[in-house]
Amino acid sequence: MFHGRAIFNKSSIYNNLGTFQIGIHLSEIFLSLILHVLISSSRSFGAVSTPNLLRSSRIHLCFPVKSFSSKIQMENCTSDNPRGALVVLEGLDRSGKTSQASGLLSYLEGQGILAELWRFPDRNTCVGQMISSYLSNKSELDDRTIHLLFSANRWEKRTLMESKLRSGTTLIVDRYSYSGVAFSSAKGLDIEWCKGPEKGLLAPDLVAYLDVPPEKAAERGGYGGERYEQLEFQKEVAQHYEMLHDLTWKTVDACLPMEEVAKQLREIVMDCIANCQKGKPLTELWQR
Repeated sequence: MFHGRAIFNKSSIYNNLGTFQIGIHLSEIFLSLILHVLISSSRSFGAVSTPNLLRSSRIHLCFPVKSFSSKIQMENCTSDNPRGALVVLEGLDRSGKTSQASGLLSYLEGQGILAELWRFPDRNTCVGQMISSYLSNKSELDDRTIHLLFSANRWEKRTLMESKLRSGTTLIVDRYSYSGVAFSSAKGLDIEWCKGPEKGLLAPDLVAYLDVPPEKAAERGGYGGERYEQLEFQKEVAQHYEMLHDLTWKTVDACLPMEEVAKQLREIVMDCIANCQKGKPLTELWQR
């Protein structure tokens, strides 16, 4: 098997991902994602110059070409084993995702269904803390850098996510890869580039999109507290969300009364859980 070599030079911090001046080490996951994006763009292995994200002046990594394939082989993908459902809530800022996700969790627990509520970004991890600093306008990062950080934050939880689902736990996830792609592409980044680091993450069984006009969302309490809560930008994000819709998506009118929104969510989520309990196989994002 052919092996490539990636070389990291301390002087190359500005070459590809922009200035990155947060003084903590990135996880191995983030490093792998950077390599994935840089390598997949050319498929020719030579000296790959990346930002100075590590303290050492020169690091050599040898790896097989196939190790960076975005396709991860799923175990037991055709089995009839019951499992939990991966349910994602997406939508613009202030569309009601967080409130509805919490209410949905309480409902499922009341029905005796094993369930957990997850949120991305997960701000409790090292990577998540960097994201939180950026979102609260306490730090500045290049658009590609922050996109990779968001993706790395999801990859940190990938193994645990699969384990939970296979053990029968349904996961209600407040934002997922679609947010990352919609927001980054709304900034002008190529949408296919934005999808790249997400390939290999688990595909949701259901995406419930809480649809609200950006103008209505802007009228809700707390709007404007974080970096992306700007009306014109949210209009762009809404357009890019539309490009991502597929058969797993169900649109819910988030302008309806909260209880009606909750009722619709409960119905589509319970149907999804029933299908997963019949042994619906896990799949991966954006695999052809």
